[in-house]
Amino acid sequence: MAISYKPQLQYVDFQDLTEQIRFQSTEGKIWFGEQRMLLMQVSAMAAFRREMVNTIGIERAKGFFLRLGYQSGLRDAELARKLRPHCDELDIFLAGPQLHSLKGMVKVIPIEIDIDQETGGFYGELDWIDSFEVEICQTELGQMDEPACWSLLGYACAYTSSFMGRQIIFREVSCRGCGDEKCHIVGKPAEEWGDAEEFIQYFKADPMIEELYDLQSQVSSLRSSLENQQGQYYGIGQSASYNKVCKMIDKAAMGKVSVLLLGETGVGKEVIARSVHLRSERAEQPFVAVNCAAIPPDLIEAELFGVEKGAYTGANQSRPGRFERANGGTIFLDEVVELTSRAQATLLRVLQEGELERVGDNRTRSVNVRVIAATNESLAEAVEAGKFRADLYYRLNVFPVKIPPLRERLEDLPLLVEHFLKKFHSEYNKRTLGLSDKALALCMNYQWPGNIRELENVIERGVILTENNESISQDSLFAVFPDNHSEKPHEFVDGEGHVVHGGMSNAAGGWADQILGNSISLDEVEETLMRRAMDQAKQNVSGAARILGLTRPALAYRLKKSGILAEG
Repeated sequence: MAISYKPQLQYVDFQDLTEQIRFQSTEGKIWFGEQRMLLMQVSAMAAFRREMVNTIGIERAKGFFLRLGYQSGLRDAELARKLRPHCDELDIFLAGPQLHSLKGMVKVIPIEIDIDQETGGFYGELDWIDSFEVEICQTELGQMDEPACWSLLGYACAYTSSFMGRQIIFREVSCRGCGDEKCHIVGKPAEEWGDAEEFIQYFKADPMIEELYDLQSQVSSLRSSLENQQGQYYGIGQSASYNKVCKMIDKAAMGKVSVLLLGETGVGKEVIARSVHLRSERAEQPFVAVNCAAIPPDLIEAELFGVEKGAYTGANQSRPGRFERANGGTIFLDEVVELTSRAQATLLRVLQEGELERVGDNRTRSVNVRVIAATNESLAEAVEAGKFRADLYYRLNVFPVKIPPLRERLEDLPLLVEHFLKKFHSEYNKRTLGLSDKALALCMNYQWPGNIRELENVIERGVILTENNESISQDSLFAVFPDNHSEKPHEFVDGEGHVVHGGMSNAAGGWADQILGNSISLDEVEETLMRRAMDQAKQNVSGAARILGLTRPALAYRLKKSGILAEG
């Protein structure tokens, strides 16, 4: 069904948008829905724009600011659908122009809007009044040769394209920034513009110069080759605690010493083990990883050290164990504390003598294997309890490395999130907008008992539950919010634009206490609410009833009883 905007119609109420604004002054944060916002002086943006134009030229600067606006438009289109799920298409669409005005970027006056979701048809004409980008031109750049409202235009293109589910292009056909009387934009499907392909190029990332791009590719290729040669693979992290671990691995990797990796479950011990192997002289030889806890105790010796045919029922043929397969390379024994006493004795012999015997065999075989062991339990305590051999413990504990849990290196979390997003975008063939700012803040305040493995699972869940071109919300990450999550006190904007302190519940309690303290009667409260609702609905009883959550007959009865309806 086609819907058209008529000039005489008024915007729907802004209140559903202003209610999304929250100030956390003590935390230094402003929220709009789940997105973190900034208040920034126009003069600062003007200086930045001037510097961008002077540094990379007008054309590349234009592309940069178009893409900047485009990203904002994508997120606001997502928000508009969520805020107005029961409104018609026109009211939902108008949230975009309203958000532009609410953010102080420009006053938007729709002139003509035709929307047909069934056919994908769209046509829009809008005026922009007091564009902040025109103000920037007037104060910093002077009159431009072409329209100057770049980020506003990128926003309009992205917002409408996401809203319509097809590519819609807006063009600024007149602009005060280049001497025209007013800023006026026209939007329609890309195929209806003759120069659409040329304009779309602005939304593609553009390298400074082709030569630089080629050099970057060459450097990247050389660096990758060098890293493969040197085995510099540590996983993801830049925090001080993680860098300390990496430096320790640097020192241990080139030697032959056994390494004992300590840390909680899920911290990435196998990643570090591979780092040791890749950094060593054995990098071209096998790397074999074994989870000792996953192998039944009666099979652990055969799995690790091999078995001869007939050694036990079911041993129908001779086969080498993991140590023989890793000969010349590295074996990683995860959860080494789970080894049986016999397996511990054989492992000690391998470490001391470099030789082993398969189960059921009496022939000694030489092996040259570097052992990297890992555990999330204390081997020292296991020795005290008689669960682990003391002599084996001393052999393994020559070079212990403690890997910090994720909660102690939260500054690495955004890098890890980005890594897992790329992984799961590829696996599930979709592209989200990443974590919302509030979702990221929740992750940064969570203790992550399952460490990086838990984070990976949480991100996978978020990608699965989130549609293309939408932000991953808090609800998509966690089925139940973490116990240590708490909403901090904040300020919000009321219907008249005033900043009110405290959370919503605190705010409600505050005005309730004020009413009771001033001896205001319930009838007075009801009459005040009904008058305010009628004013907001422009004296429309049905509209006021929706605002108050009442049926029309119920509100009409109360209005007549109080005399308000008769007054109208």
